[in-house]
Amino acid sequence: MGKDDIQQFKRGARLFQKIQPRLLPRHRGKIVAVEPESGKYVIGTDELDAARRAMAIFPNKIFDFFRVGYPTVHKFRRLKSRAARIR
Repeated sequence: MGKDDIQQFKRGARLFQKIQPRLLPRHRGKIVAVEPESGKYVIGTDELDAARRAMAIFPNKIFDFFRVGYPTVHKFRRLKSRAARIR
């Protein structure tokens, strides 16, 4: 990730912080794809939906993804395999 990528993400994050309060009541848990250069965004039910919508409106652009009402888009958890649980 280069310096330009980091700056772009910071722009996207600032834009998302501004719009998130308006989105919370109706869109909690949905994914927002922000196009940092224009400041415009697209809301989707999941990452794939948001990406497809964003690419249709802003072809050849880069997007930053955020989940409305949550600090991260994904949460990774360590799961035990079924064999480990049976023991």
